[in-house]
Amino acid sequence: MTANTVNGSGNGARSGAQTLVLLATPLNYLILRALSEGPRQQAELRRDTGSPAQTTLRAQLKRLTEVGTISKERRNRFPGVLEYELTAAGRDLLFVIGALERWLAVAPSGPLRLGDNAAKAAIKALVESWSTKMLRALAARPLSLTDLDRIIGDLSYPALERRLAALRLSSQIEAQPSNGRGTPYAVSDWGRRGIAPIAAAARWERQHRPTLTAPVSRHDAEAVFLLATPLLRLPVETAGSCRMGVTFPSSGEHRLSGVMLEVEAGTVVSCATRLQGHPDAWALGPSAGWLNAVIEQDHSGLELGGDCRLARSLLEGLHSALFGDPVRA
Repeated sequence: MTANTVNGSGNGARSGAQTLVLLATPLNYLILRALSEGPRQQAELRRDTGSPAQTTLRAQLKRLTEVGTISKERRNRFPGVLEYELTAAGRDLLFVIGALERWLAVAPSGPLRLGDNAAKAAIKALVESWSTKMLRALAARPLSLTDLDRIIGDLSYPALERRLAALRLSSQIEAQPSNGRGTPYAVSDWGRRGIAPIAAAARWERQHRPTLTAPVSRHDAEAVFLLATPLLRLPVETAGSCRMGVTFPSSGEHRLSGVMLEVEAGTVVSCATRLQGHPDAWALGPSAGWLNAVIEQDHSGLELGGDCRLARSLLEGLHSALFGDPVRA
């Protein structure tokens, strides 16, 4: 699993993308699920995964072994018998699988099953839009294909058109009223919730393959906040401004990337990437601290200041929106 391409497209992979591509392959998911119940011989795995061709099964077992998610052991009970089992990284990857399943379960057109073609198409659309910066651009405001072509210079017009169509067909974007110069599209609530499996995959990569996968970037941090904060559902008494920032070491100093939020009566009324000003509250920290806070509700890796009650309310809202009980749109 290399860090320089996504799904063979030649696009630069961004944090979390390679892991989601791995899981979008139906046989990989089936192998990992089967091994979650205990060690299996190759013949047992073939039976439990729907009897794929032997060569196909061997190729995927080799791939999963190379990325460190499974291992093979020779058991003493019968000479020559090999069994496959999950490694610690493989067991942790089950959480990412769970995040993907939860996202697919609330697809607008009805639940999608991880391993099916429709789920594979939805994940591919999510990953490619994430890695080509389309999702970041659409997170800021509705854009037409012409707008995207002007903003994203490293993809051809036909390539952008294909990716936009894939997002539309999988209901991750929605058409907005046109001003006569092309149809603008906005990210749907379900598309925004796709940040949950991306975040889970990014954390897994940082924990288990940090040198072979893309790190969380300043661009990623902005995209996550822009996509996730409109999903916040806060107590009606929540109000105030908060700077939410990810710190990045740069030449001995920490650079900050994130958003400034304005909340009125429990509703986010403004979300901007310009971080100047004097907010009522702030939550700052490295990407690892943010991932733990949003996924696990562990705030120990972040610095909270000012109105800490407001900052904690926003952090709890992000966790609930992305990793709380799924609610069908």
